Amino acid sequence: MWIQYIVLGLLAGIASGLLGIGGGLILIPALVYIFGLTQHQAQGTTLALMIPPIGLLAALKYYQAGNVKLGMALFICLGFFVGGFLGATVVEKIPDILLKRIFGVILFLASLKMIFAK
Repeated sequence: MWIQYIVLGLLAGIASGLLGIGGGLILIPALVYIFGLTQHQAQGTTLALMIPPIGLLAALKYYQAGNVKLGMALFICLGFFVGGFLGATVVEKIPDILLKRIFGVILFLASLKMIFAK
C-alpha cells in the first residue's frame, strides 16, 4: 500500500509544483474516493502531511525565478496557522456528508470562476 501512497504524493507534488494545487484538488478527493477515508480523515491527513516543509523545493524554484512575495507569504502563513486551528476546532461538529458537499461546492465555484472570469 505504501507504494500507492508514494505515487499519490508524487502526483500531488507535481501538480503542486506545476499549478500550485495538490492538497485540495488531488489529495483529498483521492484519499476519499480511492483510499476510502472519510472527508474528515482526508482533510486531517492532508493537513498532517503539510507539517514538514513539503513545498520547500518547489517554493525555492519559484523564489529563484522572482515569483514569491515573501512578506505576503509570511503574513498569510501566520493567518493560516491560527485559522487552521480555528477551522479544525469547528469541523468536528460538521457531519461528514455535509463537509463533503461544502468542499465540493467550493471546488465547483472556484473552478467556474477560474474558467469564466477575465
